[in-house]
Amino acid sequence: MKLPPELPPLPALTRAEGEVVDRYLEALDQLGRINPARAHHTYTGLRAAQNLVVAATALRDALAVMHERGEHEMHGGTLARALRILDGERRAGRLALTPPTAN
Repeated sequence: MKLPPELPPLPALTRAEGEVVDRYLEALDQLGRINPARAHHTYTGLRAAQNLVVAATALRDALAVMHERGEHEMHGGTLARALRILDGERRAGRLALTPPTAN
């Protein structure tokens, strides 16, 4: 049995930065579920929209904690590496429109 390849280690993040990354990905996942170009049922979109409110609130709170701790800068390169390792590109791809179909 072949094991999947090991992921590269996450870059060093503060606890607050890690929380922001996690909450951002949760919100991204909910937006992907809402995408009307990819959705099949209104109920799925409705549930995702309701969950998006919860995810956005958690993201806001995580950013507030960072700010309160004196972490006033976002280190984009480091956070982008973490997002890539955590499959952020695929997850963000769910926000894109589907390719047009020939009619």
